[in-house]
Amino acid sequence: MLEILRTEHLKFKRTFAKRLALFTPFLLILISQITKLYLPDEIGPWELLLFQIYNWWPVLFVPLGTALLASLAQQKEKRAGNLQNLRIHPVSVPALWTGKIAVLACHTLLSSGILAGSLLLAGLIVAGGAIPWSQIVTGALLIWLTSLALIPIQLWAAAWKGTLFSMAVGFAGLIAGVLAAPTPHWVYVPWSWPTRLMAPVVGVHPNGVPLDAGDPLLEPSVIPVGILLGITAFLLFTWITALWFKRKEMR
Repeated sequence: MLEILRTEHLKFKRTFAKRLALFTPFLLILISQITKLYLPDEIGPWELLLFQIYNWWPVLFVPLGTALLASLAQQKEKRAGNLQNLRIHPVSVPALWTGKIAVLACHTLLSSGILAGSLLLAGLIVAGGAIPWSQIVTGALLIWLTSLALIPIQLWAAAWKGTLFSMAVGFAGLIAGVLAAPTPHWVYVPWSWPTRLMAPVVGVHPNGVPLDAGDPLLEPSVIPVGILLGITAFLLFTWITALWFKRKEMR
């Protein structure tokens, strides 16, 4: 398994997929600095940064970014010809699929770390005052953890029908996630999990509006539920899609 992980990691070196994971957080920070010029001054600088970054990231960049990252990974796999090599070398097909998902998860974790670091740097430059360490770190980790389940879904979509289908699934998930996040049905839509958990963490509604004190969406009991859903669904979807991939490649 370690050899598979090492091989999958090498495939991403000097690829657009890796650059996408690394530089997208910086782009988001830049956009937030531009848009803050048009937002009310009564919102504190740190709160404004948290509202924007930890709303846009799970709502927009996570679903579409994961879809694109999975599509690029699948395209790289096809160009490398490794699917044909499976029939030559004694490689476990499910292990290969799982290794690919694990490497993508590492890249999204790196993106989350860069996002948190970029947010911190931007805040030190334009905000000042006490740093909301807990919200910055907790928000980044929860978004990553609760969005892990999207990786096997999007990789399956890319492997089954290609890039356009994967992006279509990501876009449909984006819409469904935004609509479901403020409702009791959020638990049934994986794309809504990171967005829903940002309500109690940073106090922002899924539509990007700051929440008033006492709003039901601020209830913190959803956090352990979201964590459990994210981990369980990630493991389950990885196992199911690995079995699908094995049948597909053994035909």
